[in-house]
Amino acid sequence: MIPASDKKRSDYRRSGHWGDLTLGQMFNANVLAYPELEAVVDPSNRTDFTFGAPQRLTYQELSDEVARIAAGLIEHGIGKDDIVFVQLPNIHELLATYFACAEVGAIISPIPVVYREHELQSLRATAIPKAYIFAKYEGGADFHAIASKVFKDSTLMAFGEFDDSSLVNLSSYVPNGGMERDKEAIVIASADDIFTLCWTSGTTGVPKGVPRSHNHWSAIAPITRYSAQLQKHDILLNPFPMVNMGAIGGVVMSWLQTAGSIVLHQPFDLGVFMQQIREEQPHFTLAPPAILNMLLADENLAKSFESTSLRSIASGSAPLAPPMVKGFQDRFGIDIVNVFGSNEGMSLVSGPGNVADPVLRASYFPADARYPSLFEPASPDDATSHIQMRVVDVESRAVIKQDGQNGELEIKGPTVFEGCFNASDKTKEAFTQDGFFMTGDLFEYAHEQTQLKYVGRCKDLIIRGGVNISPEEIDQLLSGHPDLVEACSFGVPDDILGEKVAVAIVVRGDTTLGIKDLADFLDNAGVAKHKWPQYLITRDVLPRNAMNKIMRKEVREAAITQFVK
Repeated sequence: MIPASDKKRSDYRRSGHWGDLTLGQMFNANVLAYPELEAVVDPSNRTDFTFGAPQRLTYQELSDEVARIAAGLIEHGIGKDDIVFVQLPNIHELLATYFACAEVGAIISPIPVVYREHELQSLRATAIPKAYIFAKYEGGADFHAIASKVFKDSTLMAFGEFDDSSLVNLSSYVPNGGMERDKEAIVIASADDIFTLCWTSGTTGVPKGVPRSHNHWSAIAPITRYSAQLQKHDILLNPFPMVNMGAIGGVVMSWLQTAGSIVLHQPFDLGVFMQQIREEQPHFTLAPPAILNMLLADENLAKSFESTSLRSIASGSAPLAPPMVKGFQDRFGIDIVNVFGSNEGMSLVSGPGNVADPVLRASYFPADARYPSLFEPASPDDATSHIQMRVVDVESRAVIKQDGQNGELEIKGPTVFEGCFNASDKTKEAFTQDGFFMTGDLFEYAHEQTQLKYVGRCKDLIIRGGVNISPEEIDQLLSGHPDLVEACSFGVPDDILGEKVAVAIVVRGDTTLGIKDLADFLDNAGVAKHKWPQYLITRDVLPRNAMNKIMRKEVREAAITQFVK
């Protein structure tokens, strides 16, 4: 892990962005203050996708679950700085496991349930976990079988019903010492310790580990809370997987600050989502732009918002439609909060407090937004912005200081991670000499450099439902198909997911390949389903540049009219 420098620790504490509280200590403070308050609610359709009936837990009940899991980790030799891979759906056990890891000083590495053997092998090549925790998940892979193969040197732990003595069953686990925590084994963690190791795909397809400390999360915590104008004990409906910035930074951190209640949702199901809005009466939720567009356009669905407690909905990962943002505000009094974030620490948020006009809010972010920090700054003069930003020319790297000229956004500050896990070369490539992280996102200034507008990506990533997919990875995987000469993958627009995966191929001889042939090939390779191409075009040859590289942009532009009507 790359620790923050002493200067950063000192400067960020003076500014109030960093402090001395771990996330576990924040949770324990809420338990002491509000033991009988409802803390977490399972998805109402839990029995459809995993074990056990849905539960509702108070802060005290959740704390007891945290203590039990923490004792299980300790008794199996898991402690400070040990990495724990956790592949669970959005159920209360996942939330409890986060804070159990915080309790023992372990590093939790949450993994999407859509990942299969191919992805898990890639993650293990970067980080070897001391333990792997999983559960049965309908529609997912056989994690038990995969774990026995991929993580045979790790302690295997599971929630649910498994008839296997080699597994530590955390659902039925009873600590040797009862429910009392093992005081000697629990480490007094520092807020500067790494707490999470999340994963993101780069353009090369090799997964990038993003370590974040308790303080990295504390710095980002106020942004959603204040942009969405959340209040004490608010109910937060979370339909996003608790594995990355959207759910952890946007929901879990807001939950900690407000001592609120999290209503969990998994997997995304519009009918269940609307039922939860009606029955749980949340004050805040998240939803993809296309879903919000559809809800506003459908009169029957829109009626659900007429008697709701919802005050704000966060949305992003694709451009927002100004009429949608304005429509929710005018018709229902619900503020749509525009968010643009990343695991590395990007967190641009436009809410009613900093961009009042809903039409502008759909497209623009404040260039210098400031929020009350989680901790007190040493003095008013020490208070600083949560993030420093600059836009630079992609070729010359010169800083752009005028409206309307797009360039790559670079960021720096207390929310930004220190570097890639176990990959000094990637860290060097990702940061400038003066410490700015190069986001790979194109922005331009507007309104006399007071606001930023997203333009696109510098690189060829496919962003499907907010998840980064490397086209190079798909190309490499398909290169093993015996009937393919070469393949070129790319993203095509989709109203619901933002983008879907498409591929142009050159086949050997007179072979004919269909989309199902490619899906079957990737399925047999253990590749997660969201990476399978959904559109296919066959070419005699693919265009190349002077360096003999396939011109992905030209392939995409030539093919897109065939795929998108």
